[in-house]
Amino acid sequence: MTNSTSSEQHSTDTQKVIWIGAGVNLVLSVVKIITGIAGNSAALLADGIHSLSDLASDALVLIAARHGARPADETHPYGHQRIETAATVMLGVILIAVAVGIAWDAIERVMQAGTLLTPPAAWTIVVICLALASKEWLYRYTMTVARKVHSRLLEANAWHHRSDAVSSLIVLAGIAGAMAGIPVLDAVAAFIVALMIARIAWELMSNSVKELVDTAANEEIRQQITNLIAHTDGVVNLHMLRTRMMGGKILIDAHIQVHPRLSVSEGHQIAEAVEHLLKSRIEYMQDVTIHIDPENDEDASPNSHLPLRTELLQDLSGTWSHISAAADIEEIKLHYLDGKIEVELLVPFPEGGTEEARGIQAAFAEAARQHKQLSAIKVRYA
Repeated sequence: MTNSTSSEQHSTDTQKVIWIGAGVNLVLSVVKIITGIAGNSAALLADGIHSLSDLASDALVLIAARHGARPADETHPYGHQRIETAATVMLGVILIAVAVGIAWDAIERVMQAGTLLTPPAAWTIVVICLALASKEWLYRYTMTVARKVHSRLLEANAWHHRSDAVSSLIVLAGIAGAMAGIPVLDAVAAFIVALMIARIAWELMSNSVKELVDTAANEEIRQQITNLIAHTDGVVNLHMLRTRMMGGKILIDAHIQVHPRLSVSEGHQIAEAVEHLLKSRIEYMQDVTIHIDPENDEDASPNSHLPLRTELLQDLSGTWSHISAAADIEEIKLHYLDGKIEVELLVPFPEGGTEEARGIQAAFAEAARQHKQLSAIKVRYA
């Protein structure tokens, strides 16, 4: 499956879940509010209003999912997945607000535990049980799809559904407790559950904030990446591996060392092989950037101060102008290694035979000693 096809499927699955959730929330809101008023249950009425807030979060998730699924463009070359990440943080804030509201209501119930209140109608329990079952099913359904498409945004929305189910459970306990003459029980349960919701919200926000500040992928993924690269044919060493997450996707860049005298095309082929291997073996690997090194640039002397080909050859042309073989050079290769330049020349084999060939090599070697930036000038004969 290509990245574009995967993104389209991700978007389709996400939007389907969100629309189903919005429909369920709308029906539950209307039923709870009407039943709360008719059945004399302030808790059920409040829970209905709480369900209305879920519609707002569904709209937030839907907007984020649509924009997050958009392909990369000039202004967002890595895609738009972090829109989902930012929305997850906002959804976590909503969950925190829900937890605070439930905790505050629980404290008020404890404070008013001795107040005589008219118990709600018995049939309100049937309604709240149906609401509880609906929200628990919605939680499980949303969480299943969230894990399938690897979406933290949907996972956050699933926990929002669970928080609403918990809220309905608290209302059920409150109604039952009021009918049994022990109204304080639901308040204690409500406060405990509020702490659980707050913990879930904190974990969601914490993971998303880590992603926004480019925190590395976990150790297991990093070790898997390291093993795959290290065992790729042609890779001598791996260093400077960097990973980050974006909307549940993995992005990496790494430096791999190859033999210093490989051709450019072979070095490029090794990099292509590494990229293909990582994307085929690691799920949700989205972007791989490989930098090819002829040596371990963490240990070797830097080469950044060394001149490029045109400048170097202009300088060397005067240095070796007295060498007759310089006029017949067929190919020049430059090797930038350990802070020096090694020059490799290809020239025709001289008519004078081996002795003349040795003289040519000695002349070029002497020319190399006149340049501090050169490690050697080596001569090969065609």
